[in-house]
Amino acid sequence: MLLEVAQWLATDVRAFAVFNYITLRAVLAALTALMLGLLLGPRVIRALAELKIGQAIRQDGPQTHLTKSGTPTMGGALILVAIAVATLLWADPRNRYVWVVLLTTLAFGAIGWADDYKKLILRNSKGLSARTKYSWQSCVGLSAALLLYFTAQTPVETDLIVPFFKSVAVNLGWLFIPLTYFVIVGSSNAVNLTDGLDGLAIVPTTMVAGALAVFCYASGNRIFAEYLGIPHVPGVGELMVFCGALVGAGLGFLWFNAYPAQVFMGDVGALALGAALGVVAVAVRQELVLFVMGGVFVMETVSVILQVASFKLTGRRIFRMAPLHHHFELEGWPEPRVIVRFWIITIVLVLFGLATLKVR
Repeated sequence: MLLEVAQWLATDVRAFAVFNYITLRAVLAALTALMLGLLLGPRVIRALAELKIGQAIRQDGPQTHLTKSGTPTMGGALILVAIAVATLLWADPRNRYVWVVLLTTLAFGAIGWADDYKKLILRNSKGLSARTKYSWQSCVGLSAALLLYFTAQTPVETDLIVPFFKSVAVNLGWLFIPLTYFVIVGSSNAVNLTDGLDGLAIVPTTMVAGALAVFCYASGNRIFAEYLGIPHVPGVGELMVFCGALVGAGLGFLWFNAYPAQVFMGDVGALALGAALGVVAVAVRQELVLFVMGGVFVMETVSVILQVASFKLTGRRIFRMAPLHHHFELEGWPEPRVIVRFWIITIVLVLFGLATLKVR
């Protein structure tokens, strides 16, 4: 929106041409989302508290969590508002990637909102049934995959790029659709499973989003893409603005979500943010790198799969409790120690992922 205004003004005042730079608009999107989060946060928390939309705590979980009962949740709506406003203000509205990513994110947020609404307002402890939730996630994920596939303008947009190799690209053809579907839905649920401790999910999410912003900028620039040996995807650089908005919104939410949390994001935030990371990674052709950088999300998801499979097959549990962060809590780790150590792991994995830009 503001880009078009700036371009119009630039015809008379050349100084406004500076807004054509994606990097500047990404920074402005991050600052806009951050300020929105900080300004609206107290009001949102107060409204959630007045409506008594509080977190329900599992009785079989770590006993230290019982004090969190009643903490306002569904705060992820604040993140989505900040992301949407900042993106619409600073991104190019003519860019198809911006709309695919933004609408997919908001759609998954709507699914999470419906689940939270049933659990917290209608007092249905189960929320949406697993079948209903997964069906809606599948519809949105498949729609995004089909849209990206049928609007692809170059062959590289549907190739599978293998990190560390300059010329290894697998032509997926129609297999691009199921791969994209699994990346989006899988990353959405992975972030949701990780969202169990104060700040545990939001910090890795912002770190990965920041790293993906670098990939977006490099892939969207032909010169940088050729120099780094990564695929050049025309137009994908504009997603740097979206990633900037996500980082800013995440930091704004962390201000209130840091230990001890004043608000939780709920499914409305976790499902949306995970889907956002997935669809951006697909657009920039870095699904495998996302798997590496989001290693914490992967570990949490695998721990749940192994726990369920082991219990059903043998009647025994591998971990004291799943997801993995609860296992370490029951082992005696204080919550802040679990959180910070998972953050450290994410920093290392994100740096490793960024290294794939040059090590090819």
